[in-house]
Parts: sequence; C-alpha cells; structure tokens
Amino acid sequence: MSNIEKSNFGDVSSASLGKHSDTNETVGIQGTYHAVCRDAQGNIKWEDDAPNLVTAVGKQALFDFYFGATGTGGGTAAGANYMGLCGGTATYAAADTMASHTWTEVGGTNAPAYSGNRQSPSWTAATSTGLTPSNVTSKAAAALVFTFTSGGTVNGCFINGGASGTSTKDTTTGVLYSAGNFTGGSKTVAATDTLSVTYTTTATS
Repeated sequence: MSNIEKSNFGDVSSASLGKHSDTNETVGIQGTYHAVCRDAQGNIKWEDDAPNLVTAVGKQALFDFYFGATGTGGGTAAGANYMGLCGGTATYAAADTMASHTWTEVGGTNAPAYSGNRQSPSWTAATSTGLTPSNVTSKAAAALVFTFTSGGTVNGCFINGGASGTSTKDTTTGVLYSAGNFTGGSKTVAATDTLSVTYTTTATS
C-alpha cells in the first residue's frame, strides 16, 4: 500500500475573457523519508525510502500558517519540527493525529530505544526548477542520526511540529504532519546501529 499522498490544494482561479477561457492551477504536495542504517563500524546494513502520507491536520497546519488570522499578513506560530520513528502496526490514515493513531512510536517506551530525543530537522531553503508548465519546488532536511541503544524493528518515520510540538519521545501534543512506511517493509536494527534519515518534500504545479 503506497503512502504517497498528493494534496490537491485548490488554489483554483478562473479568468473569463471573450471566449470564456479558464485558467486553473492546482498544487500537489508529496514527501519522502530516506533512511540508511549502519553498524558500529559504519558498514551499511540496509537502505530504504518511506513515501509519506500527509495527514488532514498536517494540511490544515500548512493553510493556517500561511493564511492564519494572526501575525502580519496572516500566519500562525509555526513552532519547530521534530522527526521520530514508527513501529507497531505502522498503518497510516489521513485522520491520524499525534493523540490518535494505530502505530506506535519507537525509541522510548517501545523498543528499539535510541539515545536522546526526537531529532530536529535543519531545513534547506526552498528551491524551484522554474520549468513550464510543471514547476517543481522542493525543500529538504539534512540527515538526522538516530543511535540505537537496544535492538528491535523500525517500520517508518514521522514528523511532529507546530506551536505545541515537542522533541520528547512518546508525547502526543503538536501536529502530526506526515508519516510513512519503508517501501521494503519493517527493518531490524541492533544496539549501536545508527539510522540516518533525510526528508525531502516537493510541490508540483
């Protein structure tokens, strides 16, 4: 089951001229987690991608930030973003929130454990190809490294953020922006393994 979700944000504008021509513009948003697992000696054990599902509250947060009622010219407090790891059933739905989802978060209460907190992405500036008619704008986060202190199974990744987002593992506040499974299925990690994860999101029109 693919977890890629294209969000057809309906910035749709219609312009009528003499012949009633219409100009419609839609934007699709999608993203992918890329993970590389290495052992203590730095040897690659496995590598996989996790296309994400952008949740309903994640889409709402995008609109609220840009068109919100507060702030100069709209926009609400964005807060920080934090990346975590998924386990359990790893089944995702658009209605998922940080407080309500069937999958579990690994790293804290649920094995495998990793040191420190959820990782905070450092985002690059957005770039655009400027191609016509298909403009592609992308934004990426540099690799985040999770160092495991116990073994277990990892199924995918998620991003939590917003004004009440937090780096503390197992907390249920903030906005669940996206989550996704590795395309190759669940992955096994051992104590002292490291998992490097990057996230790239693109908007196409």
